[in-house]
Amino acid sequence: MQKQNLINRNLKVRLFEIFTSLEGEGILYGTKTLFVRLAGCPFSCFYCDTMPALPSDSGIEYGIEEARKLIDSKLEHNTYKVNFTGGEPLMQHEAVIELAKHIQLKQIPTYLESSCFDFSKFVQLIPYMNYIKIEFKTQDSQFVNQKNYVHILQNELMCLKTSIDKNKCPYIKILITSKTCKSEFTKLLRSIFNINGINNISGFVLQPVHGTGKPKLEKLLKFYDLVYAYYKEVRIIPQLHKFMDVS
Repeated sequence: MQKQNLINRNLKVRLFEIFTSLEGEGILYGTKTLFVRLAGCPFSCFYCDTMPALPSDSGIEYGIEEARKLIDSKLEHNTYKVNFTGGEPLMQHEAVIELAKHIQLKQIPTYLESSCFDFSKFVQLIPYMNYIKIEFKTQDSQFVNQKNYVHILQNELMCLKTSIDKNKCPYIKILITSKTCKSEFTKLLRSIFNINGINNISGFVLQPVHGTGKPKLEKLLKFYDLVYAYYKEVRIIPQLHKFMDVS
């Protein structure tokens, strides 16, 4: 225990920003949320709306205790949840665990927003999360090559299955752009809905890209129908905060 405490004290975290706003997407949109945006992401999706947070050396580095105090100073009354986002939180999973423990002591729900590309890291983090958003990407989004895509998809599916088994209120988000191909989307759906217990997810969200690459309504409705054949509670939800012009 003494050794573990020493490790925790020496652990660093690189944060891009911490701020309170409304949840602008997903099944908990509209809730007052403290966003803890971690720096660093292994991907560079063309539609990413947090490009400045992608470099691993972006943001500011803090000790864990310093980061806890910073979170406390930003935490407002009646905050519904704390959202660990990025970047990609799994890049700093050990630090996220320590920060999430701190939040849970306050009886505030924790929320992970991740592509879930690494199951080995995810499985360490899951005990400290109440809500989990798993963002799947179609192969034609071209964020990685074919070989790596298959590997990442396998990790995402394992993360989803574990989230369901652990009753962590997981939900699925897939970003839809003008370039998203129906055949690739259909292939992804088959992989997702082949999971046992998939109907126990908390939601399935299709999110149209805002700005460059924005899909037409006709395309969104076709993709809605494809998901509806498997899961009736599918929703098309744009990013609310974009329309309100808030962070």
